[in-house]
Amino acid sequence: MLRKLLLLFVAGSVLSGCATGPNAHPEDPLEPLNRGIYSFNETFDRALMKPVSQAYKAVTPDVVDKGVTNFFNNIDDVSVMINNVLQLKLVNALSDLSRIMVNTSFGILGVFDVATMWGLEKHDEDFGQTLGYWGMGTGPYLVLPIFGPSNVRDGVGFVAEWYIDPVAHVHPERDRWVAVILRAIDTRADLLTATDVLDEVAYDPYQTLRDSYLQRRAYLVADGAETVAKGGFSEDDLLLDAPPPPPAK
Repeated sequence: MLRKLLLLFVAGSVLSGCATGPNAHPEDPLEPLNRGIYSFNETFDRALMKPVSQAYKAVTPDVVDKGVTNFFNNIDDVSVMINNVLQLKLVNALSDLSRIMVNTSFGILGVFDVATMWGLEKHDEDFGQTLGYWGMGTGPYLVLPIFGPSNVRDGVGFVAEWYIDPVAHVHPERDRWVAVILRAIDTRADLLTATDVLDEVAYDPYQTLRDSYLQRRAYLVADGAETVAKGGFSEDDLLLDAPPPPPAK
């Protein structure tokens, strides 16, 4: 529900036409608004998420940290499987089901990623990609409060993902929010190195993150079948199209 409210807030700004400008990036017509939300997210991250994640990383043994990540990846495979079915990728969906069964049983609820060791590839699908598969355009780039880079299509996908996410149906509610918070902290902890690199290397982190997100999503929707024209994107890339540093004065 929180994601839905955030999406409605930003979508309302789109419809009202605020923060547009004549020199806006073609996929980011709301750049002034998005930069404001990005700045808020950065402040929130520095004040809370990053220090909490650093503390989590410091006190959690690597094997436990990996087990927590694997556990939530196993849950994520449920959503991946559903989206593969919706995209008529039935072979991949069957592979996803096999992953879930193997990791839930032999991997002890997914704590150990036995399926990958057995050669069952983990796929990356979500409802935003499903909408793109069936021809829905991305709409303008949006930065959502707390949740970060998105677009209109992926914002709609966020809402659908919440309803098919097994964590959303955990009861009692207290346990549900414990799982949500733990997953968020674990995810942020796994991205500590990447975000540090972004801050150190990128002249304009906002632009770099935006371009990386847009190209990555285009790559995923196309299942890697096409190379995005903006710089030849590869799925292994992190920092893309970073503008060069300003000339020395």
